[in-house]
Amino acid sequence: MLSACAAPKTPEEALRTVAEADSLWLSGRTYSDSVSLAQAYFDLRRQSDTYPDEFAHACYHYGRLLRTQDDPVSAMQAFIDASHSSTTDFHILGRIYSNMGDLCHMAEEFTLSYDLFEKSANMFLRSGDTTAYYYALNDMAIELAEQKDSIHTIMLLDSIRSYSDYPLQHKTLETEAILNQGLLHHENVIILIDSLLNTEYKDVLGLVMKARAYYFLNIIDSAECYAHKALSLEPNNNATIAAYYILTHDNNLSADSLLELSSLRADLQKAWAYSHAKFAQAAQLVELDIHKEPEKRHIYTVFVLMVFLAIIIILVIRNRRRKCQMQKQIISMNHKHAEDVLVSIKKHIDVNDLNNTLHWKNYTSMKSDADLYMGGMVSKLEAKGLNETEIRFCILTVLDFSLKRIADTIHYSFPSGIKTLKKRTSDKLKTTPTELKSYLLHKL
Repeated sequence: MLSACAAPKTPEEALRTVAEADSLWLSGRTYSDSVSLAQAYFDLRRQSDTYPDEFAHACYHYGRLLRTQDDPVSAMQAFIDASHSSTTDFHILGRIYSNMGDLCHMAEEFTLSYDLFEKSANMFLRSGDTTAYYYALNDMAIELAEQKDSIHTIMLLDSIRSYSDYPLQHKTLETEAILNQGLLHHENVIILIDSLLNTEYKDVLGLVMKARAYYFLNIIDSAECYAHKALSLEPNNNATIAAYYILTHDNNLSADSLLELSSLRADLQKAWAYSHAKFAQAAQLVELDIHKEPEKRHIYTVFVLMVFLAIIIILVIRNRRRKCQMQKQIISMNHKHAEDVLVSIKKHIDVNDLNNTLHWKNYTSMKSDADLYMGGMVSKLEAKGLNETEIRFCILTVLDFSLKRIADTIHYSFPSGIKTLKKRTSDKLKTTPTELKSYLLHKL
């Protein structure tokens, strides 16, 4: 990042530079004159109150340029400056927060990046850009997937898929593949990426995920095949190479592959660590900006102190209001949870073929799939002390099976035996047999 520029230009020159950068941006190109863009950024920073929108645009373009120059720390500082501006251009703020979230994602600060993508979504919503809003929701879903939060990831993806933008449907499948990769469901990763590769999808990330899935399934020839396909799309992308080869530890790679990579491996590891460190430093700037405490003001007058205290009171009130809004949202989400679970079941579980969609005969596989598509139900029931038979009974109850069909499915005596099982299960959950299904959907 340039620490100093030439003599300050007139505001007209800085504004002209920003206008040119905006024009190129709208046509899908980046303003490449780093000196002029840096000059405009520094000049408008001095007059940010007079030109708040133009300053925010200058920050955005300058930050993007710095990213292409492999300077994420300076780029993050430019984006932070824009976030502190008084601009009312919500669309550019959405782009700013999206870039900040992306930098934090590269540092693997997934909670922080989720918060930034959420801010981005809110800005796009306020600007009326529906497409950008749903793309921001998908970015939020990716951060949840990286944290293996399957319940909220699936809920977000189902919400996004209600939107008809065709390229976005590809992104949601890719996000679901990321979730399954984290949960070690390697077969599901391959199925999801295959459905993408049958379309015009050409993203290298999908090829890398498929290569890793085959690797962990010990199908090494296929793993190497898709890894090389990824490299052919982005041969100079160190992150792509490192993401597959470094993480596999070369345990089962062929002798030819080991020979080919032997000269690259050490340099790649260093480059990967150095790149990650820079992104971590950029994410730290956001953390410091969020948690920065006010400096002591020993020389301020009593009047300034009173103003400061008034601001704190306003912030406390706003914080309480925000907490109340969050509580209302949580209550609303709880009310919608039953509906979301039923929608997820209809999309992902074939009640006439449980063994195919829930791996019914294998309890461990069944638990994993049921948790993924039924809101974590099995884990919650296990925590309440239910045994395997009682848990299977609950799953079939939610799927709206009759008592006779439940008895046939779990090979239980009917009618006395299945009614006893229902009473015992209800007692453990501290509800009544007639209220069991409602409890599982609304209160569990």
